[in-house]
Parts: sequence; structure tokens; C-alpha cells
Amino acid sequence: MLKTHFLTPYLYLFPAAALLLFTFGYPLASVFYFSMHRIRGVSGPFIGFENFLQVFKDTTFHMAAAHNLQLLIAVPIMTAIALLIAVLLHERVSGWETYRTILFAPYILAIPVVGIVFNNILQLNGILNESLRSIGLRFLAGDWLGSADLALWSVMGVIIWREVGFGIVLFQASLLSLNEELQDAAKIDGAGWWQRLFYVTIPQLRDVIEFFVVVSVITMLAWVFGFVFVMTKGGPGNATQIMELYIFNFAFRSSLPGIASAVAVILFLITLVSIIPLFRVHSQSNEGRNS
Repeated sequence: MLKTHFLTPYLYLFPAAALLLFTFGYPLASVFYFSMHRIRGVSGPFIGFENFLQVFKDTTFHMAAAHNLQLLIAVPIMTAIALLIAVLLHERVSGWETYRTILFAPYILAIPVVGIVFNNILQLNGILNESLRSIGLRFLAGDWLGSADLALWSVMGVIIWREVGFGIVLFQASLLSLNEELQDAAKIDGAGWWQRLFYVTIPQLRDVIEFFVVVSVITMLAWVFGFVFVMTKGGPGNATQIMELYIFNFAFRSSLPGIASAVAVILFLITLVSIIPLFRVHSQSNEGRNS
């Protein structure tokens, strides 16, 4: 057997680890540093948690955080839609390859492109409302992006439309690796389509579903800036204000990087707090299956 020095594996890992540390570690440390200083230019005096206290007193921040939490409603919706469509495509319905391509296409589109297109579609006199009026459904037309009650829900719908394609392809790829004998046995035992879905398919896809949920949670908390900025810029008023846009405004419009960094730290911690329970559930389920 070939013997290697115990440091050899670490030497292979060092270049990638050094790159990750430089790419993510240094900016993260800088954000924490900035959050505790009153920055003027590239540095400033240490002020402790004063930036955080100012942020927590700001009602606009409260609205932004609430809107990010509201967007989390999209996570179970995306998961359910992606799973159902993936199962249907897996059963090889007529034209399933074309459908898969069409459904995945939105995910590869740039977010600004998606935002601009839907911004035109959802205008008060946009394509959607004009189409509804032309077929006698004028009562369904609404000011989708100009109404404080509808704007955030409209943005959420666009996010779901784009992001669900990733889940469909992810779930379908996992379905191809499943044991078909379990499905056949369930059919022989008389299990219906929904019974096979809940008691055979979903349990086998648990790990993949958990992965998609984690990715979706991260997306809704910290990856929707492009949609909001292009479609509404946080309006009308603060109806679609989110934490990423709040950070952007303070960092580049108000030139207060200390405040922006404090909010970035808060967003980072909220994301961790949201994801850690998911990993705990995953580890506990694995322990239960192995025991």
C-alpha cells in the first residue's frame, strides 16, 4: 500500500481553502468590523453596538425584515409545485422533455431580464390587465406593482415562477435514481397515485427536498434584491422594502456603510438561525434511519 505523509491531503485542500477564505472570510470579517465602527471613508472610531441600536429603532428596518419573512411563504409553495411537476414528468407524459425544457428555461434567465419583462406585464395598463379586460374579466385586473397590498405578493409570484424550475430539474434527476421496484410493489398492493407519492416517493426524496428547502430559504432571505430593485425599488412607499435593499440604500445612497454592515450582520445571523434547525432535523432523521 502506498503511504503518504499525513499532511499531504491538507496540502491538496490548501489552495481551495485559501481561495474561499480570501473570497468569503475577509469580506465577512470586514462587515463585522464595519458594523461596530462609525465609518468615514475606509475606517472610523469604534462605537460598539450603536449601529445596531439605530437599526432596531428604525421602523423601515422592521418592515424590511417582516417582508423577508413574508417571502418565506413561497418556500413550501415552490417545493410542492416543483415536486408535483417533477413526478408528473417522471411518469413520461406526452411531450415531457419539451415541458421540462420550458419549465427550466426561466431559471437560466438573468434576474434583471425577468424583472424588466414582468414589470411591463404587471403594469396597470400592462399586458396582463389588458388581456383580462379584453376577455371580459376586468374585475380581475389590478395595480399589481402600484398597490401596497399587491406589490409584494406580485414580486413573490415572479420569484416562484423563476425559481421553481431549479426544483423541478433537481427532483426529476433524483427520481431517476430511485428504486422502481418499490413503486411497482405499491401499485400491486393497490396504492393510488397520491398514496405512492406520500408514502413511497417523498420519503425517498427527503434529503433532496431538505436541500431544496435550505436553498430556497437562503434565496428568500438574501437573494431577492434583483427582483425588488428592478420591479419596484422597494415601493410603493416601503411596501416591498427588503433587508437587501435596505443595506443597499444605506451603503450607496446614504453613504453610511456602518449601518449597512450592521444590517448585513443581522441578515447573516437570521439566515443562520433559519437554516440550523433544518440541518438538525436532517441529522436527526439520518440518525433515526441508521438506528
